[in-house]
Amino acid sequence: MKTYTLKREQLIRKPLEEVFSFFENTENLARITPSNLGFKILTPLPIHMKTGTLIDYTINIFGIGVHWRTLISDYNPPHNFTDEQLKGPYTFWHHRHEFISSSDGTLIRDTVAYALPFGMLGRLVHALLVKRQLRQIFDFRTSAIKNIFGEK
Repeated sequence: MKTYTLKREQLIRKPLEEVFSFFENTENLARITPSNLGFKILTPLPIHMKTGTLIDYTINIFGIGVHWRTLISDYNPPHNFTDEQLKGPYTFWHHRHEFISSSDGTLIRDTVAYALPFGMLGRLVHALLVKRQLRQIFDFRTSAIKNIFGEK
């Protein structure tokens, strides 16, 4: 299984607790996800985030509706949490969210390790489509977070 890694960092000039509070509220996921993905949370709201929390949602990938279930496998407020795909389009998905306080605000660090099904075909689809789509999603997320927190 070929595993890929996507890493992003973003500094927000807001206190750690405020930034973490935004990210632990699952209702905010739709605000930082491109609308063309049709993101919709299926789990009844509000969702209380903790280790062991399951979150079900749907997302459109290349026009196909996909049911995605994630497990919050690690939860250490206000410093980090990890979500792992239990059901969805990837063979493996592990997304670590870290929040690091600094004199300038809060550094948000995302590390996503993921793998696709279908062996060589999956590698080809990754090279042609998935890698670019994930970059676009995280570019949108960066811009949305800047706007939400009033960054320039």
